[in-house]
Amino acid sequence: MDIKHVKGKTYCIDTGMTYIPYYKINEKDIIMLDTGWAKGEREGINEVLEMNEFNVVGIICTHFHIDHVGNCAYLKEKYNCSIAMPAYEALVCSSSINLKLYYSSQTLTDVEEHYGEAIFKTDIMISLDQEKVSLNGEDFKIVHTPGHSPAHICVITPDDVAYVGDSLISYEVMVNAKMPYAYILLEDLKSKKKLYDLKCSKYVVAHKGMYDDITKLIEDNIYFYRGRARGVYSVIKGSMTMEDILKASIEKFKISVKTKFKYNFMERMLKSYVEYLNEIGIIKLNIEDGFLKYTRASESLSGKVITNGELDEDKIAG
Repeated sequence: MDIKHVKGKTYCIDTGMTYIPYYKINEKDIIMLDTGWAKGEREGINEVLEMNEFNVVGIICTHFHIDHVGNCAYLKEKYNCSIAMPAYEALVCSSSINLKLYYSSQTLTDVEEHYGEAIFKTDIMISLDQEKVSLNGEDFKIVHTPGHSPAHICVITPDDVAYVGDSLISYEVMVNAKMPYAYILLEDLKSKKKLYDLKCSKYVVAHKGMYDDITKLIEDNIYFYRGRARGVYSVIKGSMTMEDILKASIEKFKISVKTKFKYNFMERMLKSYVEYLNEIGIIKLNIEDGFLKYTRASESLSGKVITNGELDEDKIAG
């Protein structure tokens, strides 16, 4: 794994899959922004920390997904460091039972097996109206960007470097992403638009990029996610259950699903897109023969929000 200098005292560990930023308080003490996967990344991250004789004194987590908090419990025990995290996200990953509230379609045993590394105690709960958090005398600005996860945040280091976590994905990821994830797509798109107001000198995207300006990236992210929603809309014909839509979407996007874990993952990703289409009013949910089924709304309404192939929820909101 390589270290990339971003600006001033802000650096990134390039794990190959992600960028994990850290801020150097001095030559030894650092504050990490997220901690990466346990499986596949811990060994390399450990090697970087030990080779540079770093002492992790604090961690700020953008959200609780396993690829961002997988090493929190491990590093907390090793370095006795403090962890700051959005309060809601911290509660979710405080126990396996709470995690199951999020991963509701999986058994508690499966949750513990696949997400057990995401269970740890948070020391500093970041509230929904909090605009900064202080660790070891250093102030980090907080920008609340819910949607990808329930209470996702972006973190701005004292060097004016914005770590946007998973609120955006890079062009490299867009090339290969079949169906990028959002917990609530409607909120995620609002948060992406909110990023237009950021005026920082550098930006780091977790998966995986470093930018001087993200204006075009925001625009392309919004178009990309809406495009995937448009693709899901295109497979809805007649009355379809969620499973019917999932099967059709897997075929359309040529997604390989060979395990129950991948099936549950795909079902969770698809649900956000279907709920988005329902929320903006171009599909509707009914009960037919004892089953919940989705159908397209009237053609006049569909035409109202699909212009040049683009979904526009602003027209519904208006």
